[in-house]
Amino acid sequence: MYSVVGCRDCHALWIVEGRPETTECPRCQRRHQFGKLRTFAETDSSEAATRVRSSMLAERADDGEFVDPESIDVDAVGIDDDEFLSASGIDSEAVSAAGNRSERGQPSRSRKQVVLDGLTELEAPTEQDVLEYANAAGVPESYAERTLEKLRLAGEVTRSEGVYRRL
Repeated sequence: MYSVVGCRDCHALWIVEGRPETTECPRCQRRHQFGKLRTFAETDSSEAATRVRSSMLAERADDGEFVDPESIDVDAVGIDDDEFLSASGIDSEAVSAAGNRSERGQPSRSRKQVVLDGLTELEAPTEQDVLEYANAAGVPESYAERTLEKLRLAGEVTRSEGVYRRL
């Protein structure tokens, strides 16, 4: 059974499954004894309870309690992208740099692919050559070392006299 209940303090409506001893208001976080809450409807399915709650909220909107989203002038809010990103804890310069890389059409490569590309592009690549190539592409040296060893053990590359070759 699902019940649509309301908070005495903030007038929020929410759905409670079953008959718990207590429940917490999702808006004001006040804990209420379920038996003392005002129950607006009881249904057998969560979908029906959701429809009842939605219709009750829609009736409130008709009374003018909620703001019409169309009436909000988003341009008047006065926050630009950089301010928004900074307030969200994101470095706006890093976002710009990522966008620029994306616009230039540089395909992103996985770290494993960088190591494989190093084996292909370098002439007679030694372990040190591959590690330097990977490091220049931003791949940590420890990852490149592990990847070379895994590729060798998997039979995808061979090492002879310190020189790697893809198979």
